[in-house]
Amino acid sequence: MSEFRLQAEKLKLKVKRQQAKFDLKNQKLIISILVLVFGLGWLVWHERQLSQSGTIQQARTDSSLVGLRSLSSTERSERLKSLASIEKRNLSPDRLRERHRARYLLAVDLIGQGQSEEALTYLQELKDEYSLLRPQILFNIALAYRQNKQEKAARKTLQYLTKTYPDSPLSANALLMLEADKSQQEATLIQKFPYHPLTLKTAHQRLRQDPDRFELLMLLAKYSRNSDLNPIRDRLVLEYPAKLTSSDWEAIADGYWRSGEHRKAADAYIYADPTPSNLYRAAKGFHRNGNISSAKSAYQRLLREYHDATEAGSALIDLASISSGDEAVVYLEKAIAKFPQIAPQAYSEKAIVHERFGKYEAAKNSRQQLLSKYGDSAAAAQYRWKTASELAKAGNKQDALKWMQPVIKSDRELDFAPKALYQTADWAKDLHQTDTASATWKKIIELYPQTYWAWRSATKLGWEVGDFTQLRSLSPDLDLVKRYSPLPAGSSALQELYLLGQYRDAWLLLQSGIEQPQRLTVDEQFTEGILKLELGRYSEGMQQIWDLTKRETPQDIQQWQALRQSSAYWYGLFPFPYQDKILPYARQNQINPLLVISVMRKESTFNPEIDSIVGAVGLMQIVPPTARWVAEKIELSDYSLTDPEDNIEIGSWYLKYNHQRYNDNSLLAVASYNAGTSNVNAWLNRYDLEERDRFVEQIPFPETKDYVEGVFGNYWNYLRLYNPEIRQKVEDLRSPRPAIHNKSD
Repeated sequence: MSEFRLQAEKLKLKVKRQQAKFDLKNQKLIISILVLVFGLGWLVWHERQLSQSGTIQQARTDSSLVGLRSLSSTERSERLKSLASIEKRNLSPDRLRERHRARYLLAVDLIGQGQSEEALTYLQELKDEYSLLRPQILFNIALAYRQNKQEKAARKTLQYLTKTYPDSPLSANALLMLEADKSQQEATLIQKFPYHPLTLKTAHQRLRQDPDRFELLMLLAKYSRNSDLNPIRDRLVLEYPAKLTSSDWEAIADGYWRSGEHRKAADAYIYADPTPSNLYRAAKGFHRNGNISSAKSAYQRLLREYHDATEAGSALIDLASISSGDEAVVYLEKAIAKFPQIAPQAYSEKAIVHERFGKYEAAKNSRQQLLSKYGDSAAAAQYRWKTASELAKAGNKQDALKWMQPVIKSDRELDFAPKALYQTADWAKDLHQTDTASATWKKIIELYPQTYWAWRSATKLGWEVGDFTQLRSLSPDLDLVKRYSPLPAGSSALQELYLLGQYRDAWLLLQSGIEQPQRLTVDEQFTEGILKLELGRYSEGMQQIWDLTKRETPQDIQQWQALRQSSAYWYGLFPFPYQDKILPYARQNQINPLLVISVMRKESTFNPEIDSIVGAVGLMQIVPPTARWVAEKIELSDYSLTDPEDNIEIGSWYLKYNHQRYNDNSLLAVASYNAGTSNVNAWLNRYDLEERDRFVEQIPFPETKDYVEGVFGNYWNYLRLYNPEIRQKVEDLRSPRPAIHNKSD
């Protein structure tokens, strides 16, 4: 790009930003009014049904409104009016539904713009014809009446809503708008709508006035999932133990467990109903906290009371890990005899126990049993990798490669395998077995397309994905069209609201329908994560989806694996926010935009307010002294590191500067972004940069090594998801196949 074009681009961005800041001042008042108007309209009706296949079909992916979801009310107005004005006579059911949807969106937009009379013309017709969202329509009619100063009509509509749909969460909102008696409002909310977000908000407010109300403390412990609830759980356990029922104890224990307080959870599970899950969590909680005696007792109780339960098999493995040699072997032999699904792990653990006590022949026999009976298991593969690594380290790459052949040929997904297979391909290459090396790199991309090692494999295969030294200058084509997939959980009304882009309404509808808030199902957790992303809560949403990897039961793992086969799962983990800011600043600084967003994802998970213990701030985690220096260089006089655009402008320039310092070597530029120039320069003097994979392995700071692999792993995922060419190449390697879980057997 010429110097003239760069200056023109820079000038255009400055003009755009000044205009945006001017517009923002004028928009603040409007936004405040809209928030006030819609505050009560967000809480919408839930039929309290989990989605069924027929429900999902109602939210069709071929809806013409899908493309309008992310547009502003002004941008989509004409298209909606065109759809809404279609004569309904002789329309097919699908076309009629599209007409209803267009009219509903138009009405919502019009209320937001203060045009209540026109909104009412659409809503009055819809209340009789669009039954799927009838409670929402009635509530919006009431809002329109109030906006139009027709208070009597508004009250009448709200009363009709509460009478016709008494169990609808929207009725809670209606009651608050109708009921003047605050104490009566509170009582009604607690009695009829304990799960409702308004109820939880009211409970927090009342506890600030009267902190000793047991029923409010317990309500929050059961239904709220805020991150600050452990002090409330502590109070319930310490001050009100005699009042707690077994279901209360379970809710408290689940909350502790979800927040990582495993010891406190264990104590609480002891008083909950003695289900296999509760007993196992109690034992595991003691175990993780180092209370070995209590853990043993809890595991043994589980074995006595539920010896056939799936959890009993896990308890045998865990008991063996905290028992003496002979006792441990007895537990492992019981696991082998009774629970075939964990027998491979038991054989592996048994060999380790024998080896620890010098019984090498017995250890060898256990491993032979593992390989002969469960050769395709994760435990067998891990043993093969351990043996192969030792052979290769001793210089015997030929035999190492032979040991890894079953792993290369297997379609089982294994946690440790991407890196192991990549190393195996290097052995094959060194032995001039190019076909084996190529097949192994392809296997990594096929089975583990989301990994850093898939990117390294793609570079070895010669794909145009950018290696460490060519990545900056690439400008890949990007398909940023927003995709729609039905949510796996939620009622038909929730699915419809999600399709229409009414994410806050869908979010609150989901919250009102979750019956065990402290123990979400896999589908509920994923659905909630996706909705958080749509609401701009990127860090929370991504974390919630990622936390599905922590599921432990076979059923949950199977459901999680099914989700991983969907593109929605990966787009959820790798969203592309702030694209209207990332793309122009990447272009201005002549840097690959996918590298910018990859650094941003690793640094902040897209939380613009985040700061670190070293003082780094915002999306790209920039320390104030660096920000001041860069701002002076780019003549940015008025900036805030918590402002997304300012942060991206400064961060993108600094990333370009780092590349210039290292002759466009992205490996060194990214490493110095994390560890600093002096450290990277020291490593350059110590390690050979020509062997890039080895250089990464030799980085002495674990945080920086993880950072480098994380950033380039992010880069690869954004490339495989948003670049049509690479997305197709990956899909061509992957054929439909059943998911085989990648957790230890």
